Amino acid sequence: MSDSPRPTGAARFHPARLPAFLHLTRLDRPIGTWLLMWPTLWALWIAAEGLPERATLLIFVAGVYLMRAAGCVINDYADRHFDGHVKRTRDRPLATGRIGEGEARALFVALVAAAFVLVCFTNAFTVMLSVGGVALAFVYPFMKRYTHWPQAVLGAAFSWAIPMAFGAVQQQVPVDAWLLFFANVAWTVAYDTEYAMVDRDDDLTIGIKSTAVLFGAYDKLMIGLLQLVTLTLLAVVGAHQALNGYFWVGLAAMAAIFVYQQWLIRDRSRERCFRAFLNNHWAGLVLFAGIGLALWPVV
Repeated sequence: MSDSPRPTGAARFHPARLPAFLHLTRLDRPIGTWLLMWPTLWALWIAAEGLPERATLLIFVAGVYLMRAAGCVINDYADRHFDGHVKRTRDRPLATGRIGEGEARALFVALVAAAFVLVCFTNAFTVMLSVGGVALAFVYPFMKRYTHWPQAVLGAAFSWAIPMAFGAVQQQVPVDAWLLFFANVAWTVAYDTEYAMVDRDDDLTIGIKSTAVLFGAYDKLMIGLLQLVTLTLLAVVGAHQALNGYFWVGLAAMAAIFVYQQWLIRDRSRERCFRAFLNNHWAGLVLFAGIGLALWPVV
């Protein structure tokens, strides 16, 4: 638990503690990184109307890794008194005391600072937008105490790279960028509800709020509606951008994956809900493939 003895002195920096820090930042579990990466890449490709500049691409890819790690650190810090009571999270480093609270705060600041340095290599407009991204990443973990919609705040945090990508490439955030933003918010709420269904029994016991708790018996229906909203908004973006058939094949593949997820969560079992959540990696991938092929340069 969080009141366990903390490592002190040289033990803080012992190489044997590296796995604990990898666990804290989830660098050993890349699913969250990919779920943040795919919409970022969608936005970069659409904003650049094809392959973005190498420097811009590298900045955003590295930024995804840093901000996802920072988000995991602050999430575990916020939940340090609750994680020990949840089956899935009871072994997290802050819950067990393998990493101290001060260490977690310092690591969060270091990761955010590194991400900010990267953004400074874009333009002033994108730097200003980045402030909103940091605020969302910091606020999200605490929302589950006050609202049943923390997944919506997570969706905004996971989608904030979209206006930033357009800002970096075009120095503006057009309507299609915001349509893409809200499509990704809806998708995030859908897949994080699947994720929250895994912990719903524990969350009800300890008083944690989530969309899975709020939706109750209507959880599968609401996930389906959110997935439909996602597909509809993405279709509007594809039509506005006059993307060719490759995009529509990618969107159709995403829709098929959503149908498969509905089959997975049909009995609401923990294992199948978690599999459905993980399956969203492929949903993001097939859409990116469709966008990338639709914008492939014609020689």
